[in-house]
Amino acid sequence: MSFVVATDTSSNLPTALIREHDIREIAFSYYYEGEEHQCLDTEAFDGDAYYERIKKGLRVTTSQISPQTYMDFFEPFLREGQDVIYVAMSSGISGSCGSARIAAQELRESYPDHRVEVIDTRGAALGEGLIALQAAKMRDEGVNTALAVARLHVVCERMFNVFTVDDLMHLKRGGRLSNVSAMIGTVLQIKPILKGNEEGKIVAFAKVRGRKQSVKTLAEMYDRLAVEPEKQLVGIVEAGCKDEAAQLADMLRANRPPREILTVEYEPVTGSYVGPGALALFFESEEGVRSYDGGSIAGLMKQAVAKASETASETLQKLREKI
Repeated sequence: MSFVVATDTSSNLPTALIREHDIREIAFSYYYEGEEHQCLDTEAFDGDAYYERIKKGLRVTTSQISPQTYMDFFEPFLREGQDVIYVAMSSGISGSCGSARIAAQELRESYPDHRVEVIDTRGAALGEGLIALQAAKMRDEGVNTALAVARLHVVCERMFNVFTVDDLMHLKRGGRLSNVSAMIGTVLQIKPILKGNEEGKIVAFAKVRGRKQSVKTLAEMYDRLAVEPEKQLVGIVEAGCKDEAAQLADMLRANRPPREILTVEYEPVTGSYVGPGALALFFESEEGVRSYDGGSIAGLMKQAVAKASETASETLQKLREKI
């Protein structure tokens, strides 16, 4: 049975790729100056002008998608006899994932012969988009819904979301930064390095001196943590800092060149939270990468093995209890 691959506009995929891979999108809304806006065409979005306005004080707000809106989005595909795999923004930073799950549960009762699966990527921007592309590839290869969902959960565990920002004010004001006590010294030009943790929440886990060093640190993390980069499509997302995004791409190609690099501009919803100057990097590592705290790749592998052993022990114990 075929399945539909769906995501939201904050997956940050270029419109051309969305069409090429037949990925369905639901639009996130953002608001300023009393008006609602949506970005369903990345080619029409003037990011430079948008981020310049935010620099000058434009206040942008957002709202999560309601369960009913998700039901209206999913149901036509189910009527056509197709399953749906929805690749969602992290539940750690948005309530929309929860709304999608409520909608999916309601629809399962009405369409018991079809599946509506919500993948909590625990990421945003290309932390969603790269996973949606993998889902589309599996669909095109004839992978069934159940196996695709299982594989996508593994990819989510391995997808490292790491980025730097010019100013934490935007993340703090929007409630998107979990360790809000992490104060960064703007006078001393101390720049934060942030990541998506195990729960998909944004945490500041390192600080470096100066913007150049923060960009270099992103590249160093890729060099240290990327697994088989020659097979990967790696993502870079920038908010009004195209030159630094190009520099980062060059750094990635210098030592361990990936198969391909997709560089895009932050779409307006996620961009309103990270703020002008945000620069993010997305790539696959070991399954324990979300708990990365600056150690080695060998340490991550040990964590992954330990986690797998713990899961296996729990499963064995449950089986014994049933016997």
